[in-house]
Amino acid sequence: MRASQFFITTLKEAPTDAEVVSHQLMTRAGMIKKLAGGIYSYLPMGLRVIRKIEAIIREEMDRAGAIELLMPLVQPAELWQETGRWDKMGPELLRVKDRHDRDFIIQPTSEEVITDIARSEIHSYRQLPKNFYHIQTKFRDERRPRFGVMRGREFTMKDAYSFDRDEAAAGESYQAMYAAYVKIFERLGLRFRAVAADTGAIGGSLSHEFQVIADTGEDLLVYCPDSDYAANIELAEALALSAVRPAPTFAMTKVATPNASRCEDVAKLLGLPIERTVKSIVLAADTPLGAEIWLLLVRGDHDLNEVKAGKLPGLEGGFRFASEPEIIEHFGCPPGFLGPLNTKKPVKIVADRTVANMSDFVSGANEIGFHIQGINWGRDLPEADLVADIRNVVAGDPSPDGKGWLSIQRGIEVGHVFFLGDKYSRAMNCTYLDETGKPQFMVMGCYGIGVTRLVGAAIEQNHDARGIIWPASIAPFALVICPVGWGKSPAVREAATRLYDELVALGLDVMLDDRDERPGVMFADWELIGVPHRITIGERGLKEGVAEYQQRRDTEVTKVPLADLVAVVSQRACA
Repeated sequence: MRASQFFITTLKEAPTDAEVVSHQLMTRAGMIKKLAGGIYSYLPMGLRVIRKIEAIIREEMDRAGAIELLMPLVQPAELWQETGRWDKMGPELLRVKDRHDRDFIIQPTSEEVITDIARSEIHSYRQLPKNFYHIQTKFRDERRPRFGVMRGREFTMKDAYSFDRDEAAAGESYQAMYAAYVKIFERLGLRFRAVAADTGAIGGSLSHEFQVIADTGEDLLVYCPDSDYAANIELAEALALSAVRPAPTFAMTKVATPNASRCEDVAKLLGLPIERTVKSIVLAADTPLGAEIWLLLVRGDHDLNEVKAGKLPGLEGGFRFASEPEIIEHFGCPPGFLGPLNTKKPVKIVADRTVANMSDFVSGANEIGFHIQGINWGRDLPEADLVADIRNVVAGDPSPDGKGWLSIQRGIEVGHVFFLGDKYSRAMNCTYLDETGKPQFMVMGCYGIGVTRLVGAAIEQNHDARGIIWPASIAPFALVICPVGWGKSPAVREAATRLYDELVALGLDVMLDDRDERPGVMFADWELIGVPHRITIGERGLKEGVAEYQQRRDTEVTKVPLADLVAVVSQRACA
């Protein structure tokens, strides 16, 4: 490709609304152009990256036995009503009506449509297993789209769906997709972790996220450096930090704690470690008989894990944080001084595993300006109604597999695999006939990769002060030839064109910058765009019989004899 025939549009400054590096650099490098909040046009430079990502995904999906199809962007509401997601999904589901006033949605995902295809076209066990995938536009009406392509409203996603006759066969399909995803992200040249994850709105019983490691990632990944344990913080198991509850050693005492409503302030005022304090979180579960109030207790230096809380018996149907009037009604005082003792009305008490094994702890007195210290289970208050893992793990916690201590790092979710079971096939009556002629529900899995999100994630992981540093497999061009004096020197033009033709003949993806720009402009553009390899040809070098070669991460150029240039560059570009 010649630069004069391509579309190169770079900017010196990023737009003011570009919050993260990938958004800034993609805009400056002329890869995207904002059309509306969370909606972007992908310009030619950015589209080349997307197409290379898609090609790798297709190759590995095909190799794993998946079959490509294409499902519509617009889907009828009736299918979503069958599974109940028409009502369950909130405003992020974009609902539209056609001219006949019929309801449709702009797809955020395609479980319903693919299940409809399977129930219509798969009838016998002899047709199973099957795994269908497509790469298609999705739309999720995010409340606050941000971070460029990292959290946009319109995006491109690869989603796949497996259909099997039983759980054992479905487990094999799941593992095949898991292995394919590992190969995909390895070929993309990204540092990543596969972590156990919550199934979320998709549902199912088994789930893994594929996370690109990046300091700017929104997700917290928990792992044990000494074992294979890894999980999203939403799912990571928090063990009790004391295996046995110590015996009481202090009498229970009410103490004045004016203006100390946080555990940190209470601990400082009383001269105690924060680990001796207990934090109170009040939730409400709405029922036909009214709101049921729950008091969840975690250690003062720990945070509630809302995903874990949402799985507690009685809260799995949904919960909210209790309002201040509800709190005052049940505890007799506003937040800041709450605790499990002397509640005004009965509440259901859930203690985190660590709290359940604490003794002589401090909690609110349910009276403004007062706390109680020296509280002990059994002696001063009844055992909790429920003891459960309800907190986020922290670095240094013991690993659940017993093989070391946990560490935490940030990541960007770019892929997710789910074992769905019969959640959708049962709701939509998707069955096949087994060997005995009896109908059985198909067992499903679903597998997603955020194609356009991968572009942003790759940049977040690979950049410097000069711009993007693409992994070679997904760079818009493998290498660029920068002729110095293109418009003035026939010798430079001839040498650059000859080199370009030879490298293209070898099958390399080459850009020849024939714009006749100053060297500083050319170099700045291609460093910003992130092309992995650059060759500079100038009159002085031609007289010396050399050209300058530089990899994107190099700080110095390497002079290569012209006679060896094609061999050296092609070898390094293909490495």
